[in-house]
Amino acid sequence: MRHRLPILVRSVLLGWIALFAITYWIERPLLAWAAPLLGASWRPTAQLALACAALAAVGWIAGPAVPIFAVTLAIWNFGLIPAIDIPWLLRLLADSFQNSRYLESLLNSLATHVFLFGSLFFGAQRNRQRAELSIK
Repeated sequence: MRHRLPILVRSVLLGWIALFAITYWIERPLLAWAAPLLGASWRPTAQLALACAALAAVGWIAGPAVPIFAVTLAIWNFGLIPAIDIPWLLRLLADSFQNSRYLESLLNSLATHVFLFGSLFFGAQRNRQRAELSIK
């Protein structure tokens, strides 16, 4: 475990660097360019699709450290992926027990989180498959 710790720390750090770079240099300019073409009603969908693609790329880069990266992303998001907000999701869950009108928002937010974190782990899975092919 001791020899794996530097690799995991490096992978998480590279994941954060990649997330900053992809978000600011690729995702936001692409969304700003495509938003007028798509229209206002498609902007959230395009933003979610680009965020999923960015997280898949980051998952591929982070590789074996994706579970640790996912925890750090859930705690400290820095506004890079606005749809990821675990504390807000937990508050929404508590509110939905008190009032059923919050249930639709909870399900929508939960599905968004599943897509985003699923993309992150999908990218990590692609990294593992690449590593297994190169060993053979």
